[in-house]
Amino acid sequence: MNSRPQPHARSAYRAFRSIPTRWADNDIYGHVNNVVYYSWFDTAVNTLLIERGALDIHQGDTVGFVVETQCNYFAPLAFPQTVEAGIRVTHAGSSSVRYEIGLFAQGAEAAAAQGHFVHVYVDRATNRPVKLPDALQRVVTELSV
Repeated sequence: MNSRPQPHARSAYRAFRSIPTRWADNDIYGHVNNVVYYSWFDTAVNTLLIERGALDIHQGDTVGFVVETQCNYFAPLAFPQTVEAGIRVTHAGSSSVRYEIGLFAQGAEAAAAQGHFVHVYVDRATNRPVKLPDALQRVVTELSV
């Protein structure tokens, strides 16, 4: 039995964001440093939520706190590649969402890395969990698998 995670195919994801790599993303070994992948997770999901009107990072009453994150690496990515981040939702509760992200070299069929993070949505003023706002719930439904 193989318990090692396997890379997902592009078809496993519901939405995609392109993210250009930067010279500073590469480490001394000539590929993107592992910590950058987590930044790409955040960038892909939050940009999508902002563009779809589900998150207002400046004035919104609700904000998402990351409470869990994880990543598996399968193949290196390096500057000057463009990364394509696939996004899907695999679980949504009343105040939390598990986003899964696959990071693909541009045009590649298999993920170079994939992982997840869990957002708990809270009231900006109290930091207490709140029910997912309607606009966010609509986007979560669109991304759900």
